[in-house]
Amino acid sequence: MSKEAIEKKDESLKIKDESPKSEDESTQTNNESLEIKEEAQVTEASSEAHDTTEAETKEVKATAKAGKRSEKGIKEAEEKVAKIEKQKHAAEAKAEEAEKPKQHRNPTRSRLDRRGKKFKEVAKLVEVDKLYTFKEAVELSLKTSTTKFDATVELHVRLNVDPRQADQNLRDNLVLPAGTGKTVRVAVFADEDIAKDAKKAGADIAGADDFLKQLDKGEINFDILIATPNVMAKLSKYARVLGPKGLMPNPKSGTVTTDVAKAVSSAKAGRVEYRVDSTGIVHLGIGKVSFGAAKINQNLDAVIASIKNNKPSSIKGSYVKSITLSTSMGPGIKVSPSEI
Repeated sequence: MSKEAIEKKDESLKIKDESPKSEDESTQTNNESLEIKEEAQVTEASSEAHDTTEAETKEVKATAKAGKRSEKGIKEAEEKVAKIEKQKHAAEAKAEEAEKPKQHRNPTRSRLDRRGKKFKEVAKLVEVDKLYTFKEAVELSLKTSTTKFDATVELHVRLNVDPRQADQNLRDNLVLPAGTGKTVRVAVFADEDIAKDAKKAGADIAGADDFLKQLDKGEINFDILIATPNVMAKLSKYARVLGPKGLMPNPKSGTVTTDVAKAVSSAKAGRVEYRVDSTGIVHLGIGKVSFGAAKINQNLDAVIASIKNNKPSSIKGSYVKSITLSTSMGPGIKVSPSEI
């Protein structure tokens, strides 16, 4: 072989030896580039996380512990804005309603105009501004009764008392001379011996244990209940039933007594009880229209005398403010307070 050929062969072998080195260098450079990319991604992720934490800290810093930037302050500000918007909408709705044409309304009629024909006719007999005497008022009340049934003559007296004061809480009972015109059913709860005497005096129901059995069944067939003091403890069980109906015996009304026969006879004769209501007015029926003027005047005198006798000592000035007499469903007739 020539010398040139040998030299060419040696160069080719050198080139072959260098080629694997270049391949190793290229793989190394590729690996380095991948590592650089990974590092860049990690740094980007860490920077993003850092940015989010910074934003969260800024939000935390934005809400302070107190003041306008606190959670309470921000909530109050939002509520205020919502309230202003609501008021604005309400004002707009009100303005729209004002623009709408108003509907025609009929004028309200007086109380007399709303009454029936019969009432209007008899109301003409009563002078509104006049104060009548008792005799005139009784005669006029009988003329102004328009009902088909036997109407009750009613007395309404407004007193200058304060029912909240114990000494001014007026209460009394009396027997009307001409009676009430009502059939009263009287019951007596007492021992057997006293119950027999009550039956003789005219009681409709009288008994002891038998009477309690009727109450247990809910049978209340009486208008007035009279009892003796020694059996009142047994009646306390039925106070919730009898009390609201005004049937519970009471010493002030004369229904708790040892003299049962007298209480029964007075109840049958026409005993009535009255007391002032929360506004200081006494309401009481003093008879029926069928009684006539004479009997009604008798009952009226008895009631007026009782009201006079029960005048509280603590009242100064006028005792009676106003008096009105009327019949059931009839017009009111004003009576002069000087009549008492």
